[in-house]
Amino acid sequence: MATETALFDVGVLFGAVGLAGVIAGRINQSVIPFYIFAGMLLGPHVLGELPSIVGANVGAFGIDVSSALAGIALADTDFVTVGAELGIVLLLFFLGLEFNLERLLASRTLIGKAGLVDLLNFAVGLVLGWLLFGNLLAAFLVAGIVYISSSAIITKSLIDLGWIANDEADPMLGTLVFEDLFIAIYLAIASVLVIGGDDVAETATQIGLATGFIVALLLLVHFGAPLFQRALETDSHEFVVLRVLGVTVLVAGAALSVEVSEAVAAFFVGMAFSSTEHVHRIEELFEPLRDAFAAVFFFWIGLLTDPGVFADAFVLVAIAVSVAVTTPSKFVTGYLGGRIYDLDERRSVRVGLGMTTRGEFSLIIASLALSGAGSGLSDGTADAIYAFAVGYVLFMSILGTTLMQYADDVESVVVPRLKSARGVPRRTDD
Repeated sequence: MATETALFDVGVLFGAVGLAGVIAGRINQSVIPFYIFAGMLLGPHVLGELPSIVGANVGAFGIDVSSALAGIALADTDFVTVGAELGIVLLLFFLGLEFNLERLLASRTLIGKAGLVDLLNFAVGLVLGWLLFGNLLAAFLVAGIVYISSSAIITKSLIDLGWIANDEADPMLGTLVFEDLFIAIYLAIASVLVIGGDDVAETATQIGLATGFIVALLLLVHFGAPLFQRALETDSHEFVVLRVLGVTVLVAGAALSVEVSEAVAAFFVGMAFSSTEHVHRIEELFEPLRDAFAAVFFFWIGLLTDPGVFADAFVLVAIAVSVAVTTPSKFVTGYLGGRIYDLDERRSVRVGLGMTTRGEFSLIIASLALSGAGSGLSDGTADAIYAFAVGYVLFMSILGTTLMQYADDVESVVVPRLKSARGVPRRTDD
């Protein structure tokens, strides 16, 4: 019976994201917010609470409609969690396919400069976190939450909008690489601090493990190209999918076991496969799989979102203040990153708009805050940080994808003003 119920739940999930995709397509909107809202509506916090909200609602055949609907509410099951992880892994794997090692090394100076400028958002987050919570560890966690852009959502949007082959993709992908590497070290430090750890040796060990794993991945990318090439020399699409998926998920799982982001690991595996002659074949075979599990990932974000946590006035104020402060700061640092790459105003504005999106890493940091309740953080502070992060991610994921979708309209307003500020005469087509 449990198997039938689980299969039904999976059917509800894919049916919901399929319907969300149809609705988004009909009104020509980005599908990502619709996936998130589908997860929120079908989750335990909305549909699951329906009987307590509306009470008994007996229909014509003596059926309690509200209880029946609540019965199909979905929970954060193992399938959803693993499916969401696969969505992150495959999205970042594709990012690696677009960004091979030679390109990474050739752009290392630009990536470093744009990444350092982007780190100003971490400093903004530290100040913001201290003003909101008055606690250094809480400020450190808030800094991570508002600093890190969503590699998964941005990559998906780049692909959907066709920006992936444009010039603005380079500074965006380069900055995401810098952020992902930075956050791998950050998470190692945060994991120790939130459990009340002040053992310098333990912290150093975690950082060493994370750094060592990343170095090992870089060596694999550099020296493993012939091995990856031979592994894909088959006429069978089945074998290609199984071999690529096996390597990618295995390495991502190994990364998590040493507390390194699975997204960072998947990115490097993608870079390794990008050095082969089979990149186009991999993209064709994995695109449907990537999009299917990416939908599960965005649905999962909605599933975790409890609208009830936003009832606290402090949390609402914290979200509003953070959005008001960090959206402009991310836009400005993204714009400057585009200028570092020698892009014009229009494409630099696109970089700034795209980098505003927050997502999966912010939720991971929020979960860390909960794990530190009662040790590194008080219960109230940990709960407030988690509620803040969930609301912040929900809002910024929707805002970021919307800004990218309507980038042309934003550019028509912002670019002429930027040119005027620089003393460049306006053209009639501005």
